[in-house]
Amino acid sequence: MKKNIIKSSGNVFADLGYSPDEAAILQMRADLMADLRKFIETKKLIQNEAAKIFGISQSRVSDLMTGKWEKFSLEMLITLSTKAGRHVTLKIAA
Repeated sequence: MKKNIIKSSGNVFADLGYSPDEAAILQMRADLMADLRKFIETKKLIQNEAAKIFGISQSRVSDLMTGKWEKFSLEMLITLSTKAGRHVTLKIAA
């Protein structure tokens, strides 16, 4: 059985058929969530400690750690990143 391999565009959401604008926002959200999870893991924080840093409930940290991206707006993820001492910038590619 021959399988077709399609080269990625570099954005999995665009590859899944989302519109370019929605794919860009979803990719940013995914990247920020991954960075926040990495921050928590690197600092060896338990969820209650992370919740205090971010100013959110432990259950929201659990949502973050389990990748429930639909529960977080881009603005909220930027806010959490800032509270973690991260500097968020937008890179525009041609």
